[in-house]
Amino acid sequence: MKRPTSAVWLLAGFVSLWTLPAAAGTGSRRGSPVIATFSIVAYDAATGDLGVGVTSKFPAVGSGVPWAKAGVGAVATQAAANLSFGQEGLELMARGLSAQAALQKVVNADAGREDRQVGMVDAKGRAATFTGKNCFSWAGGKIGEHFAVQGNILVGPDTVDAMAKAFETSKGELPDRLLVALEAGQAAGGDRRGRESAALLVVRKGAGYGGKGDRWVDLRVDDHPEPLRELRRLVGIHHLYFGRTDRSRVHTIDSELARELQQMLAKRGFYKGPINGKYDAATRKALEDYMGWENLEERIQKDDTLDDVVLRYIREHEK
Repeated sequence: MKRPTSAVWLLAGFVSLWTLPAAAGTGSRRGSPVIATFSIVAYDAATGDLGVGVTSKFPAVGSGVPWAKAGVGAVATQAAANLSFGQEGLELMARGLSAQAALQKVVNADAGREDRQVGMVDAKGRAATFTGKNCFSWAGGKIGEHFAVQGNILVGPDTVDAMAKAFETSKGELPDRLLVALEAGQAAGGDRRGRESAALLVVRKGAGYGGKGDRWVDLRVDDHPEPLRELRRLVGIHHLYFGRTDRSRVHTIDSELARELQQMLAKRGFYKGPINGKYDAATRKALEDYMGWENLEERIQKDDTLDDVVLRYIREHEK
């Protein structure tokens, strides 16, 4: 796939970026890094989750655009991206500024603001978006209840309109809703140069691995011909390993299920005891060891029940 000719480098990792020739849009700059992107920043009022979804014809877009902190806010910084907008925006919102006030403060302090694009949402669901007048067309954004969408170098405004509508009408957890919005934007035209990378970042206090940290979902597709399709696959894997157990769908481990588990665990070498249908300490230990081996430890139950997702996994993978 042919790339534009002017190259620059981003961050210490020396990720190669590309700029557009002047004829590609209405912007006036040349030789500056352009993260041509469409993104959504959003807040889930039911859970307090905050997140960013982004995709672009740009490598490793997740390394620079999305920023979020639980209980504080989320930021997407793009176009001729000023990456300091991420950290500074979060710091300002942590001090009590609204998303609009934080956005205005970082933008006003930046001499290159007309080349920038940024979206922010705070922990009260207040959203803001900004598009500098020099961003390559089509460029713009839209604010809705608890979210902001924005994009540059797009086929047209239909992309952000479709994202907004998809998010407003979607249901489920925030990562899934962000992905639905991105997919709708892509279907409506997306980045007019093509596709390359995508990312999801969703935060919630204590939602990191083992209950530590706030990064619940942090998924990136750095270079792929169908980045959103690959991102959806990764979201499915994330739900399997890190999804929350639905207690209305757990299975009580009765004698029949205990015998089934013992047979499987013995076959795999985790259980050495008798196949007697008793869910005793040895069987429990073998099941927990198996779940850790299969990366399912976040779904271990500390009573005599088994997560429905785990049982389906066992029956599908251990035939």
